[in-house]
This record gives sequence, structure tokens and C-alpha cells, in this order.
Amino acid sequence: MLPSTIPIFPLPNVVLFPNVFLPLHIFEPRYRMMVADALTGDRMIGMVLLRPGGEGEYGGRPAVYPIGCAGVITHHDQMPDGRYHIVLRGLEKFRILGEDATRAYRLATVENLHEPLAEHERDEIRSARHRLERLLVPQPEGRGADSSLPPAMNDEDLVNTLAQYMELEPLEKQALLEREGLLARCRSLIELLEMKMIVARHDWSAGKH
Repeated sequence: MLPSTIPIFPLPNVVLFPNVFLPLHIFEPRYRMMVADALTGDRMIGMVLLRPGGEGEYGGRPAVYPIGCAGVITHHDQMPDGRYHIVLRGLEKFRILGEDATRAYRLATVENLHEPLAEHERDEIRSARHRLERLLVPQPEGRGADSSLPPAMNDEDLVNTLAQYMELEPLEKQALLEREGLLARCRSLIELLEMKMIVARHDWSAGKH
């Protein structure tokens, strides 16, 4: 359960997913203060994506997408000049309800967005996972369904890790984060990968002429 108010860290190209690790380098003074305050408290920071065009206003409070993911600082290392290297582990999605402007960094009032996997969805997510694995690790004709994806990784962690670390556009990752539940996210990731494969084949075929 997240607290009702958490600091938020907006970036133009980073989307955090539940239970996935994210290394960050913190150098801006107000966000060094944010990390220092988090380390003396519950160690939580909410990651949010900047809306396009907000990069030029980064020193202020540019618009962000309302859905983000909170993370807990699992590791930190402070440099002599005050910068931080930290590692966040994603905890839970949230929706921003409002902002508190009393601090130099951004504080948001949030509501939790739980993503429980219903019992009847477990078989569906297992089938979707196999389809996702076949897309990522195609098997030669006649081979079994073995893959190089980690078999010990559970369905939720696999889908969220792929969504975070595959080479996708930030807005594509944000759309995946905003999907309601793991099964919907997995299906959208499959559709996105299939579309990219079709486009890549088309571009390759067009380049031969």
C-alpha cells in the first residue's frame, strides 16, 4: 500500500514497472534533496513520464502523464559532490490526483492502482507468455518450445521486465504501463511486437528492390 503523498521524479524517456529494477543517476539539486528525504523516510519515489514538449520546462513543473509507478530505493551511493547513484525496485502503479508545491521537488497526492491477477486469468496469461516467448526466441523447425528466457521468472516479472527493458519508444512503454492488469499488458506487448516485426519485414523487402 502506497502512502497518499509521494515524491515524483519525471523523466522524458524512463517508465518503471512493478517489481522491475531501475538504476538512476541523480544530479539535479532538488532531486538530490528528494533522494535524501526519501532515504530518511519510507525510501519511496514515484517515477512518471514527461508529456512530449515538456523537456524545455524541466526546471519548473512540466506536464506529466497521470499514471506512474512507485519504487523503493534498494541501493544508494552518494558521491563526494552530492550526486547519487540509486537503484529503485518498482512497487505499484499509481494515479496522480494533485500536487503539493511546498517542496523544491515535486510531491504528488496519489491513489493506488492494484493489479491482482484473477484466478481465471492464470491459464490465459500462461498461454500468452508462451506466445510471447515464441516471438522473442523463434525455434528451428521441429524443435521443442525451449527458450533462452529465464524459466524461473514468474509471468508478472517476465512481462513487466520485457515492457521496461525492450527497445520500445517511451510512449509505447507508457501505454503498456497504463493497461489494466498483467494479461492486458502482455497481450498489448505481443501485438506491439508483432506489428514491429511486420513493419521490419516490409522495410527489409522494400529495401531489396
